[in-house]
Amino acid sequence: MTDCIFCKIIKGELPSERVYEDKDCVAFLTIGPVNKGHTLVVPRKHVVNLFDMDDALVKKLFIVVKKLIHPVTNAFNADGANVSINNNEASGQIVMHAHVHIIPRYKSDRLSAWPHQTYADGEMKECGGRIRKRLAT
Repeated sequence: MTDCIFCKIIKGELPSERVYEDKDCVAFLTIGPVNKGHTLVVPRKHVVNLFDMDDALVKKLFIVVKKLIHPVTNAFNADGANVSINNNEASGQIVMHAHVHIIPRYKSDRLSAWPHQTYADGEMKECGGRIRKRLAT
């Protein structure tokens, strides 16, 4: 993909602060961190998001995420970390190259998780059924 910013970073055509790389993945600090140390783990192979990854690539990517989560949190004395992947624009994906965020978090950072909703009576059962139906097909 010639116009993908992450492909250019992977190829060394754009600068980045790399913290890890292997034959399948590259990890670097994001230029717009939620907190200092916010790291992106990306596959070298251009895939848009989790929907496009085969199981082998998912495994490789998340093994790297697991390898990095302690060093990222420990380097910044974080109390925890969010690990997330946005899939498509509606979820907040800006760069259309799969990437996993490792975000150091602090009890004092005053960032909240997602807003929560509630289910109406019987709605949770209906929603669960819709998902199970898709799993069966």
